Amino acid sequence: MRKLLVINPNTSASVSALLQTHVQAAAGLHVQVSTVTARFGAPYISDEASYAVAAHAALDAWAAALAAPGAAPDAVLIGCFGDPGLLALRESSPVPVTGLAEAAFIEAARHGRFAIVTGGERWGPMLQRLAQALGHAPSLAGIAWKKRLNDGP
Repeated sequence: MRKLLVINPNTSASVSALLQTHVQAAAGLHVQVSTVTARFGAPYISDEASYAVAAHAALDAWAAALAAPGAAPDAVLIGCFGDPGLLALRESSPVPVTGLAEAAFIEAARHGRFAIVTGGERWGPMLQRLAQALGHAPSLAGIAWKKRLNDGP
């Protein structure tokens, strides 16, 4: 059975539970999905500082997963749209690594130009840099943000 490690780089256990449920359903019965939650950082990644900490937390989660006996995965998915730590984790991992944003960029670009709607204004520059780093900037038509309901007036 193939093993997929999903790393939630924020500290929200409820987000990890959602990731586990949805990724396992999508992966099917022949893939064992294990989701881990960052041991430190923010419960919601909303700015450059929390993004940088989340990248470190993703690397920490990867190291912890490798240290567990029999837990070495066949692939890794970063379970955050923004993929904190993607390039560093890919550089240090002997298995394939992707993130939710990278996977979405690849699929969207297959259909032509695409746009991103995000939950926070500060995500715009971070997602623009990620698209540039991954070679998807030419296909990215724009990034818009929608205020989250719990952000107040």
